[in-house]
Amino acid sequence: MRIIKHEHACLVVEHEGRKLVIDPGSFTPPLEGIGDVDAIVITHEHADHWTPEQLSGILEGNPDAVIFGPAGVVKAAEGFAVHEVAEGDTAQAGTFSLRFFGKDHAVIHSSIPVIDNVGVLVNDTLYYGGDSYTQPGVEVEVLAAPVGAPWLKIGEVIDYVLAVKPKRVFGTHNAPLSPLGENMANARLTWAAEQVGGEFVPLMPGERIEVG
Repeated sequence: MRIIKHEHACLVVEHEGRKLVIDPGSFTPPLEGIGDVDAIVITHEHADHWTPEQLSGILEGNPDAVIFGPAGVVKAAEGFAVHEVAEGDTAQAGTFSLRFFGKDHAVIHSSIPVIDNVGVLVNDTLYYGGDSYTQPGVEVEVLAAPVGAPWLKIGEVIDYVLAVKPKRVFGTHNAPLSPLGENMANARLTWAAEQVGGEFVPLMPGERIEVG
């Protein structure tokens, strides 16, 4: 399995010649010409994690791709056939087995309503929590950990990595950070990964992790 990081919070997972797209949002350039997509997972409704234009562009070349998202995404993405998922649900899309965890976006501020958010475990290997610190409670080979957001404190991310104990971790949700800020965050995650016997893998857009 191959995990490819795109700008900000978007990931593309490849397995046996097929693809899964996660959170193609407004901070990610259009995934032009992408093919062989079995499914799209949208963790929550914020625009940096999905846009109608991104979905339409992917579905144009992959009309049978299945979209998964929580109730808030189903409502926000009216006009798209989103399969509603919630904590504890599982699904199979082509070569991808999906398990969903959590129910809430991390708190940004008391004045801002908390929205739906689901984390996803792909093929019992890659875990991405969306905009949350929800722990899956299972062994994680690769963790996509957020590093920059209005709701994020780096100490909480460190604790998240220490709790999940992944074998490998890379940073995502990084568009709000300058290069200097991202380097600082990566250094903290490197330390955290090492404490649990894991490894931090720095990824730039287009770079990948091979699993198995």
